Amino acid sequence: LRRSNLLDRPNERSLHAVPVPRGGGAAAVGAILLAWFVLFLLGEAAAASLIILLGALFLGLVSAIDDWRGLPPAPRLLAQAAAVAAGLFALALERAIPTAPLFLALHGVLWLWFVNLFNFMDGIDGLAASEAAAVAFGLFLLLGAASSLLAAAIAGAALGFLIWNWAPARIFLGDVGSIPLGYLLGFLLIDLAQRGEWQVALILPLYFLADASLTLARRLLRGERVWRAHREHFYQQAVRGGLAHADVVKRVLLADLLLILCAYAAERGWGALALALAALVVALLIAALALAL
Repeated sequence: LRRSNLLDRPNERSLHAVPVPRGGGAAAVGAILLAWFVLFLLGEAAAASLIILLGALFLGLVSAIDDWRGLPPAPRLLAQAAAVAAGLFALALERAIPTAPLFLALHGVLWLWFVNLFNFMDGIDGLAASEAAAVAFGLFLLLGAASSLLAAAIAGAALGFLIWNWAPARIFLGDVGSIPLGYLLGFLLIDLAQRGEWQVALILPLYFLADASLTLARRLLRGERVWRAHREHFYQQAVRGGLAHADVVKRVLLADLLLILCAYAAERGWGALALALAALVVALLIAALALAL
């Protein structure tokens, strides 16, 4: 990446001080896709996972072009929509989910938003990789046997990448990493929701959902061009307020561990209480980040 000059250079919207190679997510995503393919060949993963694998590979290739050359928002969004549509088709075949247009459109929009918000939240050292590991670990604990192996592959690859991405980061995921990661996690979360565990699927990634959604809403209300890079997420505010990257990520990881406990409680039938506690955990985290505590 250095020889190819594929570097993320500091600018007024970034939070790093020296050029850092970006695109290392290709290694993490490549490891995940290889693991999923092997699981499929061994009969340990459903046919739907093969379609998702191809969708993630397609998004990785498009995102690699974006990292290398830069792409306008429209073709990126079209590629993501195509991959999401293929994923919903796979779920419809595998689990006989409802095929009503409104149902599919709603799930498609939610999945598409998750893909993009995961990319938006990849803005400081170690944050996206640690979140991927935490959410995937929660899924590993709570999913059925076959799907838990798919989640384990994501957790393992994310932890391996985190060694290189922990502050001070020696390499960044790039879109080639964050976009497919959001897509793969989104598939497992939607699949979990279709099994009747929608509360668990909501709780596990709740911090990323809340931070990205609240930030988007604030920017929309101010009439800003929301597709442009910025430094207004709560985790970015914390770094700008004086917290080190690692300190922010440690706070998020602590919240993620509590969210996994909340998700476990929801799975055990304590859905309403678990959701309330999860919302409280995320609200306290966002307040702490906003105040740089």
